[in-house]
Amino acid sequence: MHIGIVFPQTEIGNDPAVIRDFARGAEEAGFHHLLLYDHVLGADPDRPGGWEGRPYDKDTPFHEPFVTMGYLAGVTERIELVTAVLVLPQRQTALVAKQAAQVDLLSGGRVRLGIGTGWNTVEYEALGEDFHNRGKRQEEQVALMRELWAKDSVDFDGRWHRVDRASINPRPPRPTIPVWFGGGADPLLRRAAKIGDGWMPIVPPNDRAKAMVGALRGYLEDEGRDPAGFGIQAQAQARGGNPDRWTQHADAWRELGATHIAIATMGAGFSRAEDHLEVAVRYLQAVS
Repeated sequence: MHIGIVFPQTEIGNDPAVIRDFARGAEEAGFHHLLLYDHVLGADPDRPGGWEGRPYDKDTPFHEPFVTMGYLAGVTERIELVTAVLVLPQRQTALVAKQAAQVDLLSGGRVRLGIGTGWNTVEYEALGEDFHNRGKRQEEQVALMRELWAKDSVDFDGRWHRVDRASINPRPPRPTIPVWFGGGADPLLRRAAKIGDGWMPIVPPNDRAKAMVGALRGYLEDEGRDPAGFGIQAQAQARGGNPDRWTQHADAWRELGATHIAIATMGAGFSRAEDHLEVAVRYLQAVS
């Protein structure tokens, strides 16, 4: 199981040198991948209707994933750069294909594109996309991106997209970029099994997760795909953990078939990037 680290989006601050040193430190420590969360906009908690109980708002910082990964591509050499998850349906598909291809080129083929549908209607409205058909559009988006990554000229006529004999240039330095689906709803599991390269669950390794993995494997077999070649990206939390708990958690995910796991350090009371990295290294040592 590959061990990764979550980029501490909301707590790392805005100093480019700190961001650089964190990524380099993660690479030097031996982490396999660096996982970045995504949100474009946060809502004002004083807006009509309220915002109480939401996980973030306008005062929560989020570094833009593609720009950040482009920067990190230039200051690292080996670590895989992963979005988990990019809210794809609130974005223009051809532009995402272009951005992902560019970062994949600059990083030497180190991008893994984790995608999701999101929940923030404020973002969808501000970005001019339809919140209500986001799941259905996501499947067509993936199909179009893969054509744009692979073909010199694309003639695509879908329900929501039309590309009339055009494509992106440059394209990725490999045939395609891996696309993993984040979420846990049954339609999402079916979609991931049909067209995805992996799954990014948002649950702990409990009975519910076991049932979801079982369903996913069944859907993969229905599609004629080998579950052994399909990835599962789990996450662990530094908050409230210790080496024994981390090991038990990682072993439980291994038993369920996880291929990747990343340690998230946000919300654990750390004020410096060095502290985030230090506890993540302790996790790596415990579960490797």
